[in-house]
Amino acid sequence: MQASSESGGSDLPLVFDRPLAIVGGGVVETELLQDLAQRGLALVAADGGADAVARAGLVPEAILGDLDSLTDRAGWEERTRVIHIPEQITTDFQKALYSTSAAVTLALGMTGKRLDHTLAALSAVLQYAPSRRILLVDEVDVALAVTGCIAFEAMPGERVSIHPLLPIRFRRSSGLLYPMDDLLLEPGGLIGTSNQATGEEIVVEPEDDTPWLLILGRERLWDLVDAT
Repeated sequence: MQASSESGGSDLPLVFDRPLAIVGGGVVETELLQDLAQRGLALVAADGGADAVARAGLVPEAILGDLDSLTDRAGWEERTRVIHIPEQITTDFQKALYSTSAAVTLALGMTGKRLDHTLAALSAVLQYAPSRRILLVDEVDVALAVTGCIAFEAMPGERVSIHPLLPIRFRRSSGLLYPMDDLLLEPGGLIGTSNQATGEEIVVEPEDDTPWLLILGRERLWDLVDAT
């Protein structure tokens, strides 16, 4: 039997030596969760995300959050660690981020259903991108939070979207149909969605380490996990 605990103990953050998937209460595919488990990723549920993990027939290594959306808390406490973090200043996704440590973090169920939750997830990614590799995953896309330069291979015509989380100027790019040389992207201004790969290696080089999002199709998830 696993004991429930309150935040603030010396057992936090939970440190993982393998990729971590934080599961929220948004749209989460059962097949994807099962695939993650088979690949050996650690699963941590952010509050009500535990329900999605349960639907996949899995048990998370921990459930974190204010627990206002968690069903059958007593039942979960018999199977895994349930960590109550009562503060209301941050979202459950943020609580899960500051309470864990991993080289690569996938975030599922943080988008969809509610627009305010999606916007909150983007805010959390912006906050933590400088200190950890985070990939937002939904049914269609995977978005990698990037600080600095990135280089990767892509098929000709593949969709490559670059989204600014803050104003950011790019020094140069290669391998994109629409170059980004000396281009300023910013929310509310010019953004870089729906660019295309030319088939050559893609290199994107910003002028500084301001976080930005690289958005590719979901089929590229494991390529990005391996690359990070």
